[in-house]
Amino acid sequence: MPSVAFLGLGAIGRPMAACLAKSSGITLAVWNRTAAKAATFAAEHGARHALTPADAARGADVVITCLPISADVESLLDGDDGLLAALAAHAVLVDCTSGDPATSRRIAERLAEKGVGYLDAPVSGGVKGAESGTLTVMVGGDAAVLERVRPTLEGFAKKIVHCGDVGAGDAVKAVNQAMLAIHIWSLGEGLVALSKLGVKPEVALEVINASSGRSNASMNLFPERVLGRAFPRTFKVALLDKDIDIAAVMARELKVPSPLTQLTADLMRVAHNALGEEADHVEAVKVLEQWAGQEIA
Repeated sequence: MPSVAFLGLGAIGRPMAACLAKSSGITLAVWNRTAAKAATFAAEHGARHALTPADAARGADVVITCLPISADVESLLDGDDGLLAALAAHAVLVDCTSGDPATSRRIAERLAEKGVGYLDAPVSGGVKGAESGTLTVMVGGDAAVLERVRPTLEGFAKKIVHCGDVGAGDAVKAVNQAMLAIHIWSLGEGLVALSKLGVKPEVALEVINASSGRSNASMNLFPERVLGRAFPRTFKVALLDKDIDIAAVMARELKVPSPLTQLTADLMRVAHNALGEEADHVEAVKVLEQWAGQEIA
C-alpha cells in the first residue's frame, strides 16, 4: 500500500488530493501552509494532517507538491522541518507546480544526492479536471521513475505524457500557458472590435467556433465567463502572468525569436497589475474593454 504525501491544497491541489483520498490502496498525509485548510481536509477525507513538510514526507513513498511557484517548492527542502530531512532514499518527489525548468533541475540535483527521485509534473485541465480526476500531466524526468509512480498519478489524471528530461514538463506547460494567454488576448481584441461594430459576441462566437479561429478560449472560457460576466475565479491572472513569463524567459535564454510571446507576456503583466492578485485570468479582457471604451456585449 503506497504512502502518499500531498503538499499544497490550493484551487487545483485540494481536488487532486481529494481524488487520491478516494483511491483504493493509498494512505494519504496532507500539509498546507495555512494549517487550517489541511486540518479541515484531513477531517473530511480521512487523511492524516501533517504539521510540517517533514512530517508529511516521513515514511512516504510518493510526495506530491502543488504550489504557486517553483521557489515555494525549493523553500520546503531545507531545515529540520524540511523535506530533505525526512525523505527516504526510495521516495519520489512529484512536483505538480507549474514551475520553471531551471529551479526544477536544481531541486532534482539536490534530491539525487539523497537517492530521491524527482519529476516535474505540471497539470492541465483546471479545477473541473482536478475534481473529476481527468487532468493531463506533462512529466519531465526519468521514464523509469515515472512508471514507478504512474499508478498514483492515475488517481487524478486521465492522460500522462512523458515529455523528456527534468524540466521538460515545466517547459511544455509554460508554452501551453503562453498559447492560452495569446488566445485570450487575441479573442478579446477581436470581440471588443466586433462589439463596437454592433456584432453580438454570441453571434461572433458561433461563427468562430465553427471556423478556423476557434480555441478553448472561444469554445469554453468566453461563453462561460465573458458573455455572462461571471468570471469565476478558478485560475488567477497573476498565475497566467507567471506562466507566460516562464515561456518568454525560456525563449530568450534559448535565443529563439518569440515576439508574440514576449509582447503577450508584457500585456499579461499589465493586466495583472491593473486587476490585482485575485482576478481570474479571463478578466484580462476588462483591460481591453477599458482601453477601447467598449464592453463585449
